Amino acid sequence: MDEKLACSAKARHRGKTRNGCGMKQQDDAGGTGEVDDLLASVGLGHGWRGTLAGSWQNGERMAKTASGRQKSLPGPAAAHRDEGTRSGKAAKRVEPVLAPGWLRYAWLRHGFSTRAAGVSSIYGSGGGNGSLNLGWTQQDDPANVAKNRRRFMAAVAGEHAHAAATSCSGPSVPCSLLPVPSLVTLRQFHSAMLRIVESEHLAHPTRLQTADGRAVLRGDGMMTDLPGVFLGIQTADCVPVLVADVRHRAVAAFHAGWRGTLARIVERGIGTMRLRYGSRPEDLVAAIGPSIGPCCYSVGEEVRFEFESQFSYARELFSEIFDSDPVRDKYPLLFLTARAPGHSNIGPQIHLDLWQANRRQLLDAGIPARRITVAGECTACAGLGTAAGRKYFSHRAESGFTGRMMAVIGVAAYSARASR
Repeated sequence: MDEKLACSAKARHRGKTRNGCGMKQQDDAGGTGEVDDLLASVGLGHGWRGTLAGSWQNGERMAKTASGRQKSLPGPAAAHRDEGTRSGKAAKRVEPVLAPGWLRYAWLRHGFSTRAAGVSSIYGSGGGNGSLNLGWTQQDDPANVAKNRRRFMAAVAGEHAHAAATSCSGPSVPCSLLPVPSLVTLRQFHSAMLRIVESEHLAHPTRLQTADGRAVLRGDGMMTDLPGVFLGIQTADCVPVLVADVRHRAVAAFHAGWRGTLARIVERGIGTMRLRYGSRPEDLVAAIGPSIGPCCYSVGEEVRFEFESQFSYARELFSEIFDSDPVRDKYPLLFLTARAPGHSNIGPQIHLDLWQANRRQLLDAGIPARRITVAGECTACAGLGTAAGRKYFSHRAESGFTGRMMAVIGVAAYSARASR
């Protein structure tokens, strides 16, 4: 590489930023193409970290084949199609990610959202039709968020949510801003606080949400056994965990970031279900939804210390990963640093596996491994390198400027007549 090309490589490389989770990204798609073309001109390739989707089965990480890759499994979307869902118009219709096997429970409704098939434009397109932002973020139009929520709830809950969502009975609030009456959310703050939604809350709906559908209660986990009530947990990297008692028809949803996981919110939640509903672990099914994976979730030494002080298996949750940069590896003198001897390698990053951490809590609570589903899709890197682009919103990978997904679970309004 001549001097001019070296300077060009360095200048373009400065446009790339380390997003803090072991990946490189560039905000300008055109600039990314320029860097790729430049790398190709000197015989270098550029790739993205692969997702771990399809590497879990029956709550266990699959063994690698002789080639070093996990045996392929159909992802949640494939399971959705296998169980009778049409997929011909996925680009224009909201299609939640489902836990494989859960559709056998006719009374149970659930789903994990993606960023596709919404009406919001502030965070970029989701499959070419706008993004499905479900959070009341500062940047997005509240009317778009309300419409996205209606679309998602119609996909998850079917006609019952759609009928409730289209009744404009509030004269003081525009129809476009009316909440979905059956959806309950929380003001999440990375805690272990649990809420039980009971009939008294429905008698006083203002205790649950404001007139425009914003959450009133603070917490990071909730449960209910009321038909027609849907619990929603919002995420943009943190782990959503859904649990259902298939005998007593009670459901729960948990928001488990590293702080909530450290506080054992899932394990505490299962204990609360046992006390409140008489749930038995062998009657529970659990699904760990899309969230930032061990491939991309780098943390500080202090986080590892905290986990080691609380969990005997903490060492199994962490790994040390060296990130490779083809330009830096080939031309180290372009990237001099203050580190002696001037261009020394930066040490490994510590990565945390929140999927495994929450799976261990479910196991410790007594749920059999075969009844635990792990989606295995990383919100920070799933979909990168494909024509559709990012599949999920990621606070870490998108430097905080992003939308919110939602994980929803509920008992169908007609569950008294539905079969188990």
